[in-house]
Amino acid sequence: MGEKVVAGAFDLSDRQRYRRKLHLCLEGLERLLAEQRFDRPRNLMGMEIELNLAGSDGLPRMMNAEVLERIASRDFQTELGMFNLEVNIVPHHLDGRVFDQLAEELRTGLGYAHRKAGEVAAGIMMIGMLPTLGHADLVAANLSDVDRYTLLNDQIVAARGEDFALDIEGVERLVCTATSITPEAACTSVQLHLQVTPARFADVWNAAQAVAAVQIALGANSPFLFGRELWRESRPPLFQQATDTRPPELQNQGVRPRTWFGERWISSAYELFEENLRYFPPLLPICDEEDPLRVLDEGGVPGLQELVLHNGTVYRWNRPVYGLADGVPHLRVENRVLPAGPTVTDVIANAALYYGLVRALAEESRPVWTRLPFAAAAENFDTACRRGIDAELVWPRPGRSGGLTRMAAVNLVRDELLPLAAAGLDAWNIEPADRDHYLGVIEERCKRRVNGASWQADTYHRGLDAGLGRDAALAATTRRYAELMHVGEPVHSWPVGLPVS
Repeated sequence: MGEKVVAGAFDLSDRQRYRRKLHLCLEGLERLLAEQRFDRPRNLMGMEIELNLAGSDGLPRMMNAEVLERIASRDFQTELGMFNLEVNIVPHHLDGRVFDQLAEELRTGLGYAHRKAGEVAAGIMMIGMLPTLGHADLVAANLSDVDRYTLLNDQIVAARGEDFALDIEGVERLVCTATSITPEAACTSVQLHLQVTPARFADVWNAAQAVAAVQIALGANSPFLFGRELWRESRPPLFQQATDTRPPELQNQGVRPRTWFGERWISSAYELFEENLRYFPPLLPICDEEDPLRVLDEGGVPGLQELVLHNGTVYRWNRPVYGLADGVPHLRVENRVLPAGPTVTDVIANAALYYGLVRALAEESRPVWTRLPFAAAAENFDTACRRGIDAELVWPRPGRSGGLTRMAAVNLVRDELLPLAAAGLDAWNIEPADRDHYLGVIEERCKRRVNGASWQADTYHRGLDAGLGRDAALAATTRRYAELMHVGEPVHSWPVGLPVS
């Protein structure tokens, strides 16, 4: 549900009925947890990657319907903007040679999609935000022609009641307005899923929150929007502002945004689902016929469709997910922190670091979240978005002396987190060659202080120094990025600058 919605208006009774159904779903979830009905641990992980379509000139191509028709694979589907696609990787067991397997599947699938896109003079790009996107590209007319996107846009616009204000101050400042949520489509990400048992959920989610800033610092790949150089990872502030249902008065009252880091560590998955109901009004009050409590009384497993749909309209950077597979319920942590790209190798290296770290940190005897205030984790996330590979982060001092220290993210990773990630991958039974290869990519990024965002910014400034205008330098940077992305060597090895013609 939510995949097959029909655009239309809702009346007051729809929202009241939906709210009642949400609370029945929450009660159903509580019963499922109490009755221990969830799937046994199977070490399953999954991945989704959002993509951009760009032409040989580096400019966005608004033609995902035509490209998808040619790809003709259920692994690829629409995303919010007409210049977006998404590829979904089927779940894999997190062990053995899984990372090399994922890399091969991605290279094959993306290569095929790129060839098919080329039939209509487009190409596939993995990048956090396409540098050549202009304000005129991100308008309602360029939303994908899918009812659920139209409906979501209409409901968020109605809830806000006025234009969206975009104001991001980084290297430069961007101030503008939008009449739709389409600017959100500029944000393309990698989503990493991990199936966990209810007993382990809180530890894994807390670990994922703690390392979100590290993920951003090392993986930042979104420094440009509308011709302005902003934060090293500009997706989070843009996503928050482009989906913000709060007018200024509600923001001033401290009402929470729907794009949200959170505000506390948790002790159960239930707390996150309950918070989503308590704090966020429904946007898509579409009711299913299922009575979740009756299904439970009869020995069945409810789909909790209203809860799932509502949960999908609260944009946590680490989102709780309830799902059914073969009639058995399960829980997942969906990590939504990372931008797409730059290369398949970089994406898999980012995934290896994440899965290794959350395993190791979730099993520590003195977990990091017992020593790191949540406010410090949130501050770290903001700092990493602004500064990228040059960020300094607050982190607990090693040993039993306690206290916090501030250190360069690259030093934190090299000195403390990479050994933890390696131990976590060993606990997953990852092949040592895969472990060393992909964590080695992370180590080289740290040594050279290069990631996608720093490469983009440095190459753009080389273009300006060579006499190119702003738009020409951004387009040239985008074309060069696309060329190197398809060659496939990790971004820390990319030569900075534009080739001499």
